[in-house]
Amino acid sequence: MPSLKEYRDRISSVKSTRKITSAMKMVAASKLKKAQEQAEASQPYAAAMAGMMARVAAGLTIGPQSPKLLIGTGRDDVHLLVVLTADRGLCGGFNANLIRRVRQRIRELEKDGKTVRLIAVGRKGRDALRREFKDRIETSFVGIAGKTRIEFADAGEISRKILDLFDQGAFDVCSLIYNEFQSVLSQKPCVQQLIPFSFSASARQDNQAEEEKNDGDDSAKNDSPYRFEPEEEKILGQLLPRNLGIQIYSALLDSAAGEQAARMTAMDNSTRNAGDMINKLTLQYNRARQAHITKELIEIISGAEAV
Repeated sequence: MPSLKEYRDRISSVKSTRKITSAMKMVAASKLKKAQEQAEASQPYAAAMAGMMARVAAGLTIGPQSPKLLIGTGRDDVHLLVVLTADRGLCGGFNANLIRRVRQRIRELEKDGKTVRLIAVGRKGRDALRREFKDRIETSFVGIAGKTRIEFADAGEISRKILDLFDQGAFDVCSLIYNEFQSVLSQKPCVQQLIPFSFSASARQDNQAEEEKNDGDDSAKNDSPYRFEPEEEKILGQLLPRNLGIQIYSALLDSAAGEQAARMTAMDNSTRNAGDMINKLTLQYNRARQAHITKELIEIISGAEAV
């Protein structure tokens, strides 16, 4: 049975830990608010870019002359996975769940006979994947995910590396795997294809709604409401690389918000658990102290009777 001093030391240690986790929870809550504001501030630009690309692509006929980022290489043999994790831990299952999803995706692709290449963004993802897939990692980026404020230039650095590999013919399909921020309590790992670019269902619905709106106008039936100069292929050739950076930037902001939310939740749970542990240890300390006092009284009474 532990001594009373050991109980006091353990209670003191757990109280110190509770102070740390409580402080980390408040810091994470503050950073979460800033990360959410930054993510919300970037949404109008991303939405405008998506709408612009949808309008440009609406009248485009896909063919050999189309931008390579749109039509791809025509093959599906080599897949590049861009894995976006955090640089730091103490955020619950935020990193572990994503890495588990990456391993699952790699096994699915290799089972189908595909070759997999990796780009790791974040120290946790790099260190975890290096143990098992070291030969598949093309490069890694550390320090971006841990920034207080993520800039578009950070996403541009990643997108330039992807474009360089694509120009070299190093892969056929590129996908981004990251934690999508859904709420403070939910961050869901998702896979988003970057190359070849595929327009979202919402963009198709917007185009369809616009066409239905113009059905009653004879001039709209025979002529598009938009005129593009130069040709759509040249415009998309400029927009697609830019959109690649925007997609990565949006994922970085989503991941940053999800990391802080996961850390805040994990530290809150740790603080609660520390409080429960303190109560449990205090109860055990009081019982041990009472037993110690009872033992001393028995020794005193026994000694008095012996005399």
